[in-house]
Amino acid sequence: MTSFWRDRPTLVTGATGLLGGWLVKNLVQQEADVVALVRDWVPQSELVRSRTLEQVKVVRGDVRDQPLLERILGEYEINTIFHLAAQTIVGIANRNPVSTFETNIAGTWGLLEAARRSPKIEQIVVASSDKAYGDQKELPYTEEAPLQGKHPYDVSKSCADLIVQSYAETYGLPATITRCGNLFGGGDLNWNRIVPGTIRSVIRSETPVIRSDGSYVRDYFSAEDAAAAYMLLAEKMRLGKELRGKAYNFSYGQPYTVIEITQLILKLMNSSFKPEIRNEASHEIREQYLDSKKARQELAWKPLFGLEEGIKRTITWYESFFGAKS
Repeated sequence: MTSFWRDRPTLVTGATGLLGGWLVKNLVQQEADVVALVRDWVPQSELVRSRTLEQVKVVRGDVRDQPLLERILGEYEINTIFHLAAQTIVGIANRNPVSTFETNIAGTWGLLEAARRSPKIEQIVVASSDKAYGDQKELPYTEEAPLQGKHPYDVSKSCADLIVQSYAETYGLPATITRCGNLFGGGDLNWNRIVPGTIRSVIRSETPVIRSDGSYVRDYFSAEDAAAAYMLLAEKMRLGKELRGKAYNFSYGQPYTVIEITQLILKLMNSSFKPEIRNEASHEIREQYLDSKKARQELAWKPLFGLEEGIKRTITWYESFFGAKS
């Protein structure tokens, strides 16, 4: 626990999402004065189930509502912002690109413009993604790789990422960017993602499903570790202006194919199921993983635990979640 967060007015957008849930929990433990922006009421979310949401100020609204954001920043005298609100599912982005662009791009510039008008803002940490890099020939991706998303979700992240850099460079806004690998962890209710979907299938004694051909390569990163990384980055920003506009990769640096991560989950759950490979995925990057050397060197960051431990903790969470429902 550090005194930095005690009583610090902190806004979290996307608070009831996977990462938001872990971040708000950590901030509450650190005694921050948390304001959570919540669009939809999701009773199954970890923040609601654990009653953590009852310990913070809650504002109901949409991240695209700039006047609302300006009111929040002004009335609650916000010092630190964690901008997590986004449409995060690749398949949904492919089917509904406009809503994804509106939320991920317009939502970002609306928040930054509101922050530009607020004299109290000291740190802004914006969630980009490894998808912002698009498809690259050189792996692993470093922060110097160009942002060249081609498909709707990737483009939305490339654009939002560049907008943050623009506001930092042009207006001196104290904003930094995180680019994480594929987040997983307890509290993820998007069942078409491979980690929660596989765990749920095993718990229900159903055959796990792989949407792709199983050969897509990704970096998998625990949301618990990501939440700690976000808070570390915000704390480091208090030391000076040199972090403004910078981006940092956060990952375990352990690329797995979809079939490999599925097999790891099945192994850790002592399951004999064989996954059903549907080969339905399209418009997705074939191979993608990150180099987080910059964060390790410049921020003295290191993960709390490794991939396998993160998967074990996630399995435990879902066993409790479904056990409570049965």
